[in-house]
Amino acid sequence: MHSFGFRANAVLTFGITILALICAMASISDNFNSPRPSSEIQILNINWFQKQPHGNDEVSLTMNITADLQSLFTWNTKQVFVFVAAEYETPKNALNQVSLWDAIIPAKEHAKFWVQTANKYRFVDQGSNLRGKDFNLTLHWHVMPKTGKMFANKLVIPGYRLPEEYR
Repeated sequence: MHSFGFRANAVLTFGITILALICAMASISDNFNSPRPSSEIQILNINWFQKQPHGNDEVSLTMNITADLQSLFTWNTKQVFVFVAAEYETPKNALNQVSLWDAIIPAKEHAKFWVQTANKYRFVDQGSNLRGKDFNLTLHWHVMPKTGKMFANKLVIPGYRLPEEYR
């Protein structure tokens, strides 16, 4: 006859095995989802563009951010972290990224949005490299699942240019 401890161990092991199998199936099922998010970002105004006293360039922008990220949500999605970054090149660095705005989208109902905002974080370059600089605005997203691995992707929106003179 088996003891109580032996039976409890068998039931617990069976339960954990089934739970792990369900988690693995949930994670694998997300691989069949092919999301097609869309976004548009417009710069409405350059509020100021100045050289700071210690020599760095700083920019304040007002933007319209329109996005439809509903296709990123499946039954296994817990939330989506989204942010807009300005990306540009300088003589010292091939890629500079400055985060301008971010948000956490908790549900599919909130994944289609329009936001008019000034940059939430400072757009500062270490040096005087921003005058007349071409840059891209990139919408990045990180999908955080209930189970399985997190994945990230981005949508690059090119064609922005800063003024030649400080304002």
